[in-house]
Amino acid sequence: MSDQSESVSPQRGAEVGSAARHAPPSSGASWLRETVIILVGALALSLLIKTFLVQAFFIPSASMEDTLQVGDRVLVSKLVPGPFELQRGDTVVFKDPGGWLPPVQPEQQSALRDAFEAGMTFIGLLPQDSGEHLIKRVIGLPGDQVACCDEAGRVTVNGVGIDEPYLKPGSAPSEAEFDVTVPAGSLWVMGDNRQNSRDSRGHLGDPGGGSIPVANVVGTSFARVWPADRLALLRNPGPTFADVPAASAGS
Repeated sequence: MSDQSESVSPQRGAEVGSAARHAPPSSGASWLRETVIILVGALALSLLIKTFLVQAFFIPSASMEDTLQVGDRVLVSKLVPGPFELQRGDTVVFKDPGGWLPPVQPEQQSALRDAFEAGMTFIGLLPQDSGEHLIKRVIGLPGDQVACCDEAGRVTVNGVGIDEPYLKPGSAPSEAEFDVTVPAGSLWVMGDNRQNSRDSRGHLGDPGGGSIPVANVVGTSFARVWPADRLALLRNPGPTFADVPAASAGS
């Protein structure tokens, strides 16, 4: 009988050990692990999209009214410039080339909130503030001659007057006269709210004659996504520049 008892005990112990090794993890631990995996994957995907494809920006000023209003959020494609070329009429977000933006007094808030917002902006879950960026419309490409104004009061590009449907109602094409040739690797940019936009016209005495380096361009805006009642695609006004010839080879 003692032999029988001893022969049974090891078998039962093995069964208990095997069950412990193969017991499914608790539902709580499994849920936590899956949640972490999903969050990490989502954050990595968001960062990848923001770095290479699309970034959100916040509009802080009235310089692009009525196309863009204060408080609008826009999506910006980072494929332009890059795989796709910049076009006259594009609205571009670009880094301040120096002296275009006044000093910004940072808003007083807790260090924890600063860190949270900086992190969310870095990975693309909050829109980039205007801190060191501006948004304007491309009027002249490298080599273009941009001037104002012709007999009809219009801006001209390579000698052709353009009718600009995107201007804020009541805005004149320009109150300041200018005649510039856009340097290589640069763009001539202007706001749609011409009498309330400090753009290329206000920097004629700067290096580059008011033009901005293409290298400073973050991308082109293609959609308004907030507020919800202003949701819309931002299309290039192609017909506006359809008759403008390419810049001369000698420019």
